[in-house]
Amino acid sequence: MKNKVVIPREVAESPCSTDEIRAAAERLRDVVVYTPLLNSPALDARLDARVFVKAENLQRIGAFKFRGAYNFLSRLSPAKRGRGVVAYSSGNHAQGVAYAAHLLGIAATIVMPEDAPKVKLEGARRWGAAIRPYDRKTESREAIAQELASATGATLVRPFDDPDIIAGQGTVGLELAAQLEEAGHSADLLLVPCGGGGLLAGVSTAMRELSPETRIFGVEPENYDDHRRSLKAGRRVRIKGDSFTRCDALAATIPGEITWSVNRRNVNGFITVSEAEVGTAIGFAARHLKTVLEPGGAVALAAILHEKLPARGKTIAIVASGGNIDNALFTACLRDYSS
Repeated sequence: MKNKVVIPREVAESPCSTDEIRAAAERLRDVVVYTPLLNSPALDARLDARVFVKAENLQRIGAFKFRGAYNFLSRLSPAKRGRGVVAYSSGNHAQGVAYAAHLLGIAATIVMPEDAPKVKLEGARRWGAAIRPYDRKTESREAIAQELASATGATLVRPFDDPDIIAGQGTVGLELAAQLEEAGHSADLLLVPCGGGGLLAGVSTAMRELSPETRIFGVEPENYDDHRRSLKAGRRVRIKGDSFTRCDALAATIPGEITWSVNRRNVNGFITVSEAEVGTAIGFAARHLKTVLEPGGAVALAAILHEKLPARGKTIAIVASGGNIDNALFTACLRDYSS
């Protein structure tokens, strides 16, 4: 298949474990933000439930992606660090790699679409990364990144389909389980945004061990529901990927090979939300949680606000995965969507 990224067999058969997530947490201990678990009386009253929001929008670079990027880069040998890294991303992985590389003294080049959100593009540049723009309609970001890595000897940092990336993202689940226990609660339901599936794979791995009774659901934009279709088909399904969505962070066209091997076992199901439902969630978060979410970061909140699952009387945890939203879009969501 043209431009297919081949994942080595030995890597594809080595999904992340909870022990690897705990080891990642140790590497991240002094650099990561232990993000708060938010609770809103307005949200609880609206749903007649108790809802906790893991606010990863308050993480370094405004998204959970820093966790996986730092865990991956911190494990590189001195020789590999000296040759730099290459990543491809529409924004949050780009920022995560750029900031982690900055902290570790590693040169980073990021392949980003020309129409990436300005706030994410500026964030990657702020930490010294070189940006290689591309046209997402006519060029393959994976092929470009692979060519750059091959030409320079740099290490390719995939956005989700890598055990070290998944382990870093899984530290969200470790923190969430500990915070719920400290609050005297266990979650009946857990909703996690899902693009390539790295966050969901890491969090679900941690939660399956620490809170085995919790039912776990991935949440996707309705135009990018490759995981929902894959679960129904019993195999990885690729979608066209030419539909509109504001959820740029979740616009994957096929589940990752490694992430799917984890999520097909750990996850109870997948839910989709509309663009309007996401807009409503962004407005609700600003008005009632007093926090800023980007579209991809708001899908789990959107799902529970619009009662995609029965919520009454339940304890529900959701991950708010990012808050990098351009000013114009944020203003439009506040103006156009009531909450």
